[in-house]
Amino acid sequence: MRPFTFVRVDTVEQATEAASRPGARFIAGGTNLLDLMKADVERPAHLVDVSRLELDRIEPTDDGGVRIGAMVRNSTLAADSRIRRDYPVLSRALLAGASAQLRNAATTGGNLLQRTRCYYFYDVTKPCNKRTPGSGCAAIGGFNRMHSILGGSEHCIASHPSDLAVAMRALDAVVEHVGASGATARTPVADLYRLPSTTPDVETALPPGSLITGVVLPPPIGGEHAYRKIRDRASYAFALVSVASIIRVHDRRIEAVRLAFGGVAPMPWRVEAAEQRLIGTDGGPDAAAMAADTIFKGARGYGHNDFKLALARRALDAVLARATTS
Repeated sequence: MRPFTFVRVDTVEQATEAASRPGARFIAGGTNLLDLMKADVERPAHLVDVSRLELDRIEPTDDGGVRIGAMVRNSTLAADSRIRRDYPVLSRALLAGASAQLRNAATTGGNLLQRTRCYYFYDVTKPCNKRTPGSGCAAIGGFNRMHSILGGSEHCIASHPSDLAVAMRALDAVVEHVGASGATARTPVADLYRLPSTTPDVETALPPGSLITGVVLPPPIGGEHAYRKIRDRASYAFALVSVASIIRVHDRRIEAVRLAFGGVAPMPWRVEAAEQRLIGTDGGPDAAAMAADTIFKGARGYGHNDFKLALARRALDAVLARATTS
């Protein structure tokens, strides 16, 4: 057990001030951070409990969208009538994640910032550039069945674990956050995550000490929403491949489409050029192959995860076939 100090805050201002201390980390549901502390992966010197902040509401925005407070629990968000009606891909992604007990504790902000489930990241006896920069990546050449086929580098091939983030990427969500200065900023989910490149330990574009306060969803766009998650068992398992899809079809032709993939990259993976190529097509095998060539350009396996190259394409085929033939 490593010693640390603890403070519970009641305002965002108190939270960001407390987070300015060296080695400080925010904690709310703790469903990820506590596991990492037990494994000696995370070693915070100071924990700032933000669970009492009044950021637990789901509210309409003036333009017809929705604002989700960072402390909204995953189970509450999945069950909300507005989310189920207007953003069902988000509700379905949440229900596909973790277990009911964890969803009752996990928060919206924390889910977006959860860290990879790479085996070697959790094993402090193995080299990991994400955990210890410059130590190497044991997953490359190791057991990498759960790892990325896109966006990785010679320094890291870990995949991002969040189902929520994949749905948020398909929805063009925007993350609100407050920094040490107290100023509020907004970052699209599209720009929130960073590829590993040479610095896999830097996972997001958020300045150090920033606190996520909410997520804003734009007005709903309609169409068929689906979240297809392929995993080793029916529950409490991370995605091998997942896809969040929003597809609007008229007269058997695709009018609008959004596709975001999980389990294949260090961040939710969306290639909007591929979506544009699908508009006006019937979504059949030829159109799906054309889109897949664009989405998965440059994809590569590392041995144990080679099967993802075909599995991701089949997941795309499935969501397109469902939307265009239903």
